[in-house]
Amino acid sequence: MQSTKAIHSILAFSFIFLTTSASSFAAPKQIKLPPETAKLPKSELAGYQLATQKCMICHSVDYIFYQPPGMNQAQWTAEVAKMKHSYGAMLSETDIKSIGAYLAVVYGTAKATDSEVIAASANSSQPKTNREPQAQELLTSSGCMGCHAIDNKVLGPSFKDIAAKYKQEAQAQNMLATSIQKGGVGKWGEIPMPPMANLTAEQAKGLAKFILEQ
Repeated sequence: MQSTKAIHSILAFSFIFLTTSASSFAAPKQIKLPPETAKLPKSELAGYQLATQKCMICHSVDYIFYQPPGMNQAQWTAEVAKMKHSYGAMLSETDIKSIGAYLAVVYGTAKATDSEVIAASANSSQPKTNREPQAQELLTSSGCMGCHAIDNKVLGPSFKDIAAKYKQEAQAQNMLATSIQKGGVGKWGEIPMPPMANLTAEQAKGLAKFILEQ
């Protein structure tokens, strides 16, 4: 009899322990990171807009301060190139040179008046053709496809989800075009969308139209 009671007591204790442990594992702590406040220094150099759009997709401005101080233009350009060749960043060779020149000026030893900086910045702003880029070209060249896809969530919502959210809005195209140009955070979670300030109003509307048609 004593042994039976002892077994029952052990089983009851084990059940309570396992239940308590399971409930504690089922409710992990929620950690909320503070919003990103650091911003890239503004500049007239073309690399500023490119860095804002394409670099801030994957990491914060604070990442820059992990690099050695006093880097020159060649060193900053090599660091940006690593983002493409090692991590798959959607950057053209022209983008890499332009962003490298900008970072070398605002964080390194280069000056905006250096001939190498001027050459790297000028190349990125020269249009390749006289025609207006089509929506799908802009989606790629502006880095949109690094965070979005047509029908599945990546870092940001899919274009189909965006279209579904805005379809009841009378001014959907204008609202979405404004969001594309100005960026923002909070509509789809805590991951910020960088502003696409280098797009014209017509280009932003063209992108908005394409997204709403999905």
